[in-house]
Amino acid sequence: MAEWRIRPERDADRTAVHAVNEAAFGRAYEADLVDRLRDDPGWLPGLSYVAEAPDGRVVGHVLLTRGYVGDVPVVALGPLAVVPDSQRRGLGGLLVGSALDAAEARGETAVMLLGHPGYYPRFGFERASAHGVTPPDPRWPDEAFQVRPVGPDGTVPAGGARFAAAFDED
Repeated sequence: MAEWRIRPERDADRTAVHAVNEAAFGRAYEADLVDRLRDDPGWLPGLSYVAEAPDGRVVGHVLLTRGYVGDVPVVALGPLAVVPDSQRRGLGGLLVGSALDAAEARGETAVMLLGHPGYYPRFGFERASAHGVTPPDPRWPDEAFQVRPVGPDGTVPAGGARFAAAFDED
């Protein structure tokens, strides 16, 4: 995977990040969400990462934003996006790993996400309900709402989860 370069997003990457998210999801919703998150109080400067292809094109993106479980600050991972012609090469895993490393280095307690139950467990994510964490929307599938401890004590706080407000906008 030496050909890929993972680095923090720069202001000049905004258009490319939007395009990556739109291409990866086949719609504008997630791309627009990332744009809204930049103006949200939950935005954490320096925790938006891009993946560059060997030719310098931005082909992947992942983001961490502030969330809470009860009153305890945690981070939320997502969206995670890789352009279709670069998928299934391990790039998403590199992006997730970079985000988890950053969360741990910052001293965060836990990372939460709403994501594919067949993908994220390889990174240590488990059903949030197993840790006493309830989703902000009761319609979320139990197996898709997941958490992973990143703090030194290896625990996840229990309680109701809240994501950045931009996630609630349509």
